[in-house]
Parts: sequence; structure tokens; C-alpha cells
Amino acid sequence: MDRNPDQLTIPELQQAYRQGDCTVTEVTAWYLARIEHENERLRAVIAVNPGAEAVAADQQASLATLDTMPPLFGIPVLIKDNIETRELPTTAGSLALAENHTGRDAPVVERLREAGAIILGKANLSEWANFRSERSCSGWSAVGGQCVNAHDITRSPCGSSSGSATAVAAGLAHIAVGTETNGSIVCPASVGGIVGIKPTVGHVSQQGIVPISRSQDTAGPMARTVTDAAIALDVMAGTDGMTARSLATDALSGKRIGIVRSFAGFHEGVDACFEHALGGLEAAGVTLVDKLAVDSYGDFRKDSYNVLLYEFKTGPNDYLAGLPAPANELTLDALIEFNEVHRDAEMPWFGQEIFLKSREKGDLNEPEYLGALARAQIAARNNGIDKLLADHELDAIIAPSRGPAWTIDQINGDHGRGGAITGYAAIAGYPHVTVPMGRLHGLPLGLSFVGTADSDTLQVSLAYAFEQISGR
Repeated sequence: MDRNPDQLTIPELQQAYRQGDCTVTEVTAWYLARIEHENERLRAVIAVNPGAEAVAADQQASLATLDTMPPLFGIPVLIKDNIETRELPTTAGSLALAENHTGRDAPVVERLREAGAIILGKANLSEWANFRSERSCSGWSAVGGQCVNAHDITRSPCGSSSGSATAVAAGLAHIAVGTETNGSIVCPASVGGIVGIKPTVGHVSQQGIVPISRSQDTAGPMARTVTDAAIALDVMAGTDGMTARSLATDALSGKRIGIVRSFAGFHEGVDACFEHALGGLEAAGVTLVDKLAVDSYGDFRKDSYNVLLYEFKTGPNDYLAGLPAPANELTLDALIEFNEVHRDAEMPWFGQEIFLKSREKGDLNEPEYLGALARAQIAARNNGIDKLLADHELDAIIAPSRGPAWTIDQINGDHGRGGAITGYAAIAGYPHVTVPMGRLHGLPLGLSFVGTADSDTLQVSLAYAFEQISGR
């Protein structure tokens, strides 16, 4: 091959397999060697699948008999370590689950395997998907240590899908699977300079994934290109190639896209890059509707946080009860006690105040929860994203995904800028795609495309067309 495997799209890599330019075993060995060489510095991978090379060898042996390659045939994939895989423990980054060998695949992993993906191992993450402390440092877990940004190891990889993003950006996997409750795919992808897709909540199975929020949790793909992310999304959601087939360079022509200025304006350098992107969209035939804003009610953030606290009180307890022994004896109360007993290892930098607050909540029939959920979703959907789309006849809204990666600070916690569009899409449960937009002082920036429920294919196609004109 003239290029390294991570520089090829999935179709290009599979064509190289067909032509004999490389083998599945060679490509898998290349990624495993990258992990061995780079992971001590990046801390992006928690565990490697010991059977990956054997799977690759079996696939290579079967190649001559295949009339049609499955969509992910020969593609090495990393799985965020809050998603169950049968070979390796699923830890959520916590020492309390370090030996959580479920021996089963989450449905999303089953789909990936059936489509030919080679599971390389488990990616590091912000412990408990960044839902343990209000002063957490993204990318840190007791099991995996501090994951760093692939472009500058002094800077944050964001979270919670930190290892997934860093691994793709650094060429440790061809694609990776992340999960998002509120920004956990979009933010790491944005600051990592890669593509991230948060699908409409419910499009991808939540089963077999350590939960935070039943109303917001979803898995999604992370990749270097929109093409690869779209192929992976179709597999994960069972949409039979629909999204990937929609990719067209002229997808922007004739579209109406709203510029949500209330989600920008937090950094002049980001704004300058955003303006350049807007010029490219306009040149591609987009009608831009400018100066849009979303105004939420005063308790919007309080309500949306309360929803997560209530749902976390229920979700982990139900998940833990379904684990094989002895992990099925764990509860939220037991996790809190475990963290106190193992304070030096589990809480050297920040505590567990989110766990403590969640423990004090009632069940999901409480009026406080039901009211908060209804108010927050109406604000994000009816009076937020859907209102903008309907009032201005838009196909999508856009804004910068986030500011550039901030410096890692385990003592004070995260201190990034921007990302307001992420919260609205997350609370609404709507699709959100981030695609590289440019760089600021060498650090990647992302552009967000957000639409209404079930508009995933449209948002991905718009991101693809932007990717083609931007040359990122």
C-alpha cells in the first residue's frame, strides 16, 4: 500500500484487500503495533483483545470465497469500555468493575461482529462516563489512567468517549464506538479532529451499555471520515446501508441551514474559523439563515441535571443487578462505599458528589422528575430545535461544536469553552454530527450539524458534503 491503513476509507481499504495490496492480518497487526507503541503515551486503550489476530487470520482465509464483503469486513474497531464485549471485562473505568467479565456482547457489538468488524479491544473513558463528580477531569479513569489529546498531550481529549476519539485520531483503530449522554461523542470528536455521530436516541440499542440516562444515552461511531462513520452507523443501527448510500458531494445545494449565533461567540478565533466555514457552505449552494438564537427558561439547566440524577439512580442499579455474580451484588450505595474504601485509587483528584446527589433522589414516578423531564424536553424540542427548523423552514442548524482543547487539570477539573449546541441536541434526543472545521493554533475545531428526530441520514449527508468542500 502507498498509504497507511488509517489514511484509507473503509471502501478503499476493502478494495486493497481484494486487489491483494494488503491482507486483513497485516492491517490488524499494524493497528495492534500502533497501540503497543503509542498507548503508554496516550492512554487511549484499556485492554487489547487477545483473539483479534486469530479473527483477522480467519477473515483473510475466507476472502477468496466471498462474493460480497460484509460492510465492515477486515475493519479493526475499538469499543468504549462501558459497552459489553464477550472477551474482555466491561469496567466503565472503575476498579469496582475491573473483573466484570459478562461473557456477552452488547447488541451493538453483535452487529459490528456480524458485519465483519475485528474487535481490537476496549477504549479508555472518563470514569462512569463522566458522571461521578462535578469537578471531573475528562479522560481520567482509575482503570485506564489519564487519556490525553492526540494532537497535544498536555491538552484534554474531552469526554467521556476520550479513548475512542484519541485512538482514531492517533491511528490506533480504524473506527471506534463511543457513547453520549450530553456531549460525550461530539466533544471528544471535535477536539480530536475527527468525525463523531450522535444518532437519534433509540436508533442504536442501549442494552449491554453501562447506563446514565434512559432518555439521553446512545452509542455512536467515531471515525476519520464521514464515509467511515456513516458505514459504521448503518451497521450499529441496522439501517442496511441507507445512510452511507445518501452521501453525495452536492447534498448541500438548495438546502436551508440556520446559524445559531447564541451557540457561538465564546472565542474570537473559533468565530473566525466558523465564518470561513459559512462561506464555504454558501458557495456550495446553501441558503444561510443568520442570527438565530435559542432562549431557554431560567431553570433549564437545573431541570436537565435533575433528570440525569433521577435516571442515574435507577439505571445503574438495574444494570448491575443483571450482571453475572459477584458484580450483580453491586448497587449505587455499594459503589459509593467502594469508592470511599478505595479513595486513594478511585478519588485522588475528584470526588463522587454526583453519586451522592443521585442517591438522594426518588424513583421515576416522582413529580419532580416527571416535571423536569417534560419542561426540559419541551424547551429543547418544541421551543428549541424544532421551532427554529419550522419557523425558518430549515434542514439543519449549525454552530461550532466546541472550543479548542483546554489544558488537562486534574486538580481543578475541566474548563473548556462552548458546546451549548451539544446540550440541546442531547436533551432533545436528536441527531448531532460533528465534522472537522479547521484549526486554531494547531488545535482542531469541529462544526456541528443538528436536526430534528430521525433526520440522521440528512445530517450525515450534509456533514459529508461539507467535508468534501472543506478538504479537512
